Amino acid sequence: MAVKVKDYMTKAVVTVPLDISVRDAISIMLNSPHHSLPVVKGKGVVGFVTAKELLRHYHPLGLTVGDIIRNGTVTAHPEMSLDDAARIMFRFWMEKLPVADDNGNLVGLISNIDVLRSHIERTSPSKASKLKIALEGLHDVKIRGSTGKISIENLVPTQKRIYADELQGREYEIQKGLAEPIIVIKKKNYYLLIDGHHRVIAALRLGVKELDAHILEMDKDVELGIEKTAKAQGLRTLNDIEVIDYAHHPLVEITTRLLKRKENVGDTH
Repeated sequence: MAVKVKDYMTKAVVTVPLDISVRDAISIMLNSPHHSLPVVKGKGVVGFVTAKELLRHYHPLGLTVGDIIRNGTVTAHPEMSLDDAARIMFRFWMEKLPVADDNGNLVGLISNIDVLRSHIERTSPSKASKLKIALEGLHDVKIRGSTGKISIENLVPTQKRIYADELQGREYEIQKGLAEPIIVIKKKNYYLLIDGHHRVIAALRLGVKELDAHILEMDKDVELGIEKTAKAQGLRTLNDIEVIDYAHHPLVEITTRLLKRKENVGDTH
């Protein structure tokens, strides 16, 4: 099924009325996490105002938001495909897109972050599916897949080391609601963590007790090769994972090398 705008839009939207003063609108924006806000008249969305516009038109005599904005704005419908909404945002260079119903009433807001989150969440199931197929072939088992929230304290790791720089990035993603689900295998008394070690430790540091997960459950108890290796490395709890802060995550290293190569090429001209 196509993912729709209503599946990812934020419903609790901070707005400013058309007749509010620029000064008061600035105050509202300063007390919100946003740097642009929909402008409404009653329940209807009539425009959009940015922090830059408010600051540019601030005047002690007191202009209103209605005095400084261009009336009207591009909107999405809650039933619109999220991919189509993303194309509109790209075409008009919009970070946020108001969502209006058939009557023009504001019902939500979709942002670049929401679009990115949807793509992350739609990518992760393929990883779990590939793992399921591989395990069924290797161990002659049948595996049932499901999704749900997993308590972090019930996880047994399979990765000895993680990287501090990647961990920082994962903490940011979790705070922004961008973390893709982890992948676990359900055992008798615990869950074996297969994918998502950085996410789990980041959540642990942030005091998050549960994470969304793709859960694979085998029809018979088989000790996997990855499980044997983890035991041999002394991995019993999440505290046994070592955080490396003297080396970069491989993806960061590759990015750094590419940037240095680009700089060196530039120096030759």
